[in-house]
Amino acid sequence: MTSTHNRSRSEDEDDPVDGMISRTGCAQLHYALQDCMAEHQDWRKCQAEVQKFKECMTSYQNTRKEQLLKQRTTATQ
Repeated sequence: MTSTHNRSRSEDEDDPVDGMISRTGCAQLHYALQDCMAEHQDWRKCQAEVQKFKECMTSYQNTRKEQLLKQRTTATQ
């Protein structure tokens, strides 16, 4: 199966959503989820991909929160 996500870097930068997801480090999981959805046309058949993407995004968000708290703490000292 050929991936539909073989994009050049400039095309990724043109799409703000792709740019945001790329910065999270979860882009490959997002693309795998999109591929699954395109293939099956039913999100219920893509629960493994949904879960992996969700876990990656949750991890990114928790890491980002910790970074912001450290910055805020450092700035107030």
